[in-house]
Amino acid sequence: MTCTVTITSDFICPWCLIGERRLEQAISKLPNDVVVEQKWHPFELNPDMPSEGVNRQAYRSLEFGSWERSQRLDAHTIVAAKDDNIRFNYGAIDRTPNTLLAHRLMRFAAVQGLATPLAKAIFSAYFEHGRDIGDASVLADIAAEIELERAGAIAFLASESETNEVRDAERAAQQWGTRSVPLFDIDGELVSGAQSVEAFEAALSRAVDRVGCSDGACTVS
Repeated sequence: MTCTVTITSDFICPWCLIGERRLEQAISKLPNDVVVEQKWHPFELNPDMPSEGVNRQAYRSLEFGSWERSQRLDAHTIVAAKDDNIRFNYGAIDRTPNTLLAHRLMRFAAVQGLATPLAKAIFSAYFEHGRDIGDASVLADIAAEIELERAGAIAFLASESETNEVRDAERAAQQWGTRSVPLFDIDGELVSGAQSVEAFEAALSRAVDRVGCSDGACTVS
């Protein structure tokens, strides 16, 4: 039995990482005969961000009124994620990056069946290790770490391949009414925000109930 979860998120959103980790915990509790296919939909929180990114302290101070408020918001995510196996390392993050390259690279990885491992690696690289995920060379290194070909990733990012497709997907999300992330489409049921593991379990269970299986064939009822 296969359920499909489409995740709309951005790699600089801490709640997207928290939501992804909680979804992962919920998936791990499903019966062995249930397979969850994850699809990733791009969303840029800062589509006008310079390609080289911006100093994080300067950007966040402007965005939230002060650096002190930004730090309080960071601390809130650390507390919220205490049971989610996330080691937020905000002190290591120097720049708020432009995430277009990261979203483009996700499409490169998807062709090879590695979109979810890449998403996990990019989230961890940024939030847990402070790596500049707006830099093509850094992204290529991350790709190589999940066994994508580094040279292929570099060549892909140096081109304009999939740029229009990412932009089209982002416009589509806006037309659907998406204004914030993360957003999880669990076989037709929308779950907004980094909900609890239990909330994801319940949504996944309802998705399984909507899928009927007989003689090895599954159909959505």
